[in-house]
Amino acid sequence: MKGLLHNRVLKLTGLGILFLLLLYLSYASLVFGVIDTNWNTVIDAFTRFNGSNEHIVITDVRVPRVLNALAVGASLGIAGALLQALTRNPVADTELFGLNAGAALFVVFAVTFVGISSLSSFTWIAFLGAAVSGLIVYMLGSLGRDGMTPVKLILAGAAITALAGSARHGMLVLNEKALDEVLFWLSGSVGGRKLEYLQAVLPYMIAGWAASFVLARPIQILLMGDDVAKGLGQRTIMVKIAAGAAIVLLCGSSVAVAGPIGFVGLVTPHLARYLAGQRMLWIFIYSGALGSAILLLADIAARFIAMPAEVPIGAMTALIGVPFFFYVVRKGINQK
Repeated sequence: MKGLLHNRVLKLTGLGILFLLLLYLSYASLVFGVIDTNWNTVIDAFTRFNGSNEHIVITDVRVPRVLNALAVGASLGIAGALLQALTRNPVADTELFGLNAGAALFVVFAVTFVGISSLSSFTWIAFLGAAVSGLIVYMLGSLGRDGMTPVKLILAGAAITALAGSARHGMLVLNEKALDEVLFWLSGSVGGRKLEYLQAVLPYMIAGWAASFVLARPIQILLMGDDVAKGLGQRTIMVKIAAGAAIVLLCGSSVAVAGPIGFVGLVTPHLARYLAGQRMLWIFIYSGALGSAILLLADIAARFIAMPAEVPIGAMTALIGVPFFFYVVRKGINQK
């Protein structure tokens, strides 16, 4: 299926428009909120900082928020595209497949029973949790005579998500101190996260982005089927392991910074395919850009729905993702 942007010039033009959209959303995120500012105030905050509330909010709160949303959104978008290609499942997402839940469970376990509270430790623990839960879901989804199927993967992901959620809540009930430490993080948000949080995981995100672009061609071949890929000389097991590692890097680093945020990785690959077609490289690029745009838009909207309080950004992405999930499932049923 050809995308709406069916040649290279149109694809590059679309990326340019997306870049301008990201600039506008970044500007809106900087100036709008409980304390409204303007572009001149933003410039002055960096060129003539005077210690006012407006300047402090911009430099210490909103700039890290924008950068976190851009990086986490891109990571979740690309992770979703990788996951959908690797599993050949149009509703694959780090949330639906239990990766976010596994990462969150391991972090809560570490805070509750080990007393770990540093972000650097959170990162490695989130990686481990995402990897373990992903491996379990893949194994469960591959059981049976028919092997791995999209339906079995979804059911396995739902089971792991429910199990991890129950275990997580049980741990927090037993340890109120841990509840205070991780409750804000568990709600999923790019607000209130210092820039140091992003700096700690950015190398892993960049590694995940780079790996996805390198794997674009091998995954394109893999989509033809394992037998065809092997016939062309591809080492399919190594490609799958590398893609799985990239997904863990992107998911684990995103959860470490922003907590579990779902459905971004579900929506963006479909929009990317609609715009850019079936070439995996373009899908990864567009998924990253669209993921950043969706997360920025959700973060801005979250400030206004219950102002002066904020709605968790995970709830905002769910408002977009859940109807889209039903649309994709319904479309798949109608095509059978």
